[in-house]
Amino acid sequence: MIQFRAHYSRSILIQLVSLSLLLLFIILINLDFIGDIYFKNQATRTGYIVNGSILILFATGLFRIISLLMRYSLEESALDKFLQNVDNTELRPTDKVSKNSLIARRYRSVVEISKHNVAVNHSALASTLLATESTRLSLPRFISNILILTGVFGTIVSLSIALLGASNIIDSVDGLGNMGMVIHGMSTALSTTTTAIVCYLFFGYFYIKVTDVQTQLLSGIEQATALYIMPRFTYQTDTMLHEIGNLVRALREAAHNMGEVEADFTEAGRNMNALLGAYADSVGNIDEDINEIKRLLRTGFRLPE
Repeated sequence: MIQFRAHYSRSILIQLVSLSLLLLFIILINLDFIGDIYFKNQATRTGYIVNGSILILFATGLFRIISLLMRYSLEESALDKFLQNVDNTELRPTDKVSKNSLIARRYRSVVEISKHNVAVNHSALASTLLATESTRLSLPRFISNILILTGVFGTIVSLSIALLGASNIIDSVDGLGNMGMVIHGMSTALSTTTTAIVCYLFFGYFYIKVTDVQTQLLSGIEQATALYIMPRFTYQTDTMLHEIGNLVRALREAAHNMGEVEADFTEAGRNMNALLGAYADSVGNIDEDINEIKRLLRTGFRLPE
């Protein structure tokens, strides 16, 4: 009944590794071209600084995404085991489920609240869990928002360098000596923009995927709570009325059965009275027969009275 994919995080991790290997392969087969763009004829350190900053941000965010996917993979396994335990009536729902998993903590929370005879507010629990898990995406969200801006910043800085070189060409008698600065600025602008776009596309795709993983995991937990946890420990007005209705129907059936049993006992009593009457009559007849036998014996053997 629950719409839940137990290995969704694992499939996203496989996609990430596959695309990373594909990107690395593309870089290797175009190594000379990349070297010309990023490393050849660099008049300043601007390209190294900007591109290095973009790659550091990209690597940091990607590491955070990988760690989140690995964590959510464990959470999905815990939820899948919880659902299997629910189907197996011989086991408790939390058997062989990690105590620190989200579903185990949700189960303990509902149990603890129900011990105090307080109504469990499912909406409050869901909102709290969503708020807590949303904070884990703060760093990837920040990096996704600024990654493309770092490329724009690098482009602006590089164009400023190119304009500075062009200005020197105009002001200098020997302007050809500053042409290298113009070329360097344009090349750096191209490289920083390319780096930012490629990193943004790669990182943005997996950022969306990790949000999808989080959403479907939290959805599975809320569905499990509504279907399997809440009915065990909480009672709402509608459910109480339903239980009372079932109890009244059961009592009515029991009263009907008791009436039938009472009627059977009444009939058995009548039959018993009839048997006792017949037994009394038969005993009276036996006494008369014995007296007749005595009389005949006295007469036959001429015994005294």
